[in-house]
Amino acid sequence: MKVEKQKPLPLIYKEVHLDAGYRLDLLVEDCIVVEIKSIEVLADIHMAQILTYLKLSKCRLGLLANFNVLHLKDGIKRVII
Repeated sequence: MKVEKQKPLPLIYKEVHLDAGYRLDLLVEDCIVVEIKSIEVLADIHMAQILTYLKLSKCRLGLLANFNVLHLKDGIKRVII
């Protein structure tokens, strides 16, 4: 599988162009955005972050993974737009 780590995501707003406005933790097969966290509890801001990445990258599927949980299955959230 093709996996890119720390992939720069350009940000264009009106006349401002930033080549690396954001960085995706992982981009799998150019269609799945994976955002990795290791925090106590996922907050709404983390969901907003992955939604922003999905919209800017034009991907439809994302995974928000929190590794600071007892069972990994409890720390993974699938996001589809």
